[in-house]
Amino acid sequence: MIVADTSAWIDYVKGVEALHTDILDYELEHNRIITGDIIIAEFLQGFREEKDYEIAKQMMESLEYRDFVGKENAIQAAQNYRKLRKCGITIRKTIDVIIATFCIENGFELIHNDRDFDPMQEYLGLRVKK
Repeated sequence: MIVADTSAWIDYVKGVEALHTDILDYELEHNRIITGDIIIAEFLQGFREEKDYEIAKQMMESLEYRDFVGKENAIQAAQNYRKLRKCGITIRKTIDVIIATFCIENGFELIHNDRDFDPMQEYLGLRVKK
């Protein structure tokens, strides 16, 4: 199973032609894509037009859903954030650490277009679909 970060979804619906959107398109056809609370909230909040929002909402509702936060994942995400800080790396968005931690803890690969995930791949063992 694979998780697609908000950055990948945004580029996908905008029609951006890139490796991560090609991978997402392929995986939608051939694999189970997982989404969760914080990705849904982050993705849907960006739509200005009601019609576009409803289409995006239906897309998210068609995917397998998991709660990403929860107490255990929140504690582990804080530990991961602290580990990165000790390495001199500050992640810009806590949401990204939560998403990465969810993937790491569940053994899921991540599709993304966000440089904040690069050190999490290097230092925390995040698996990225390439």
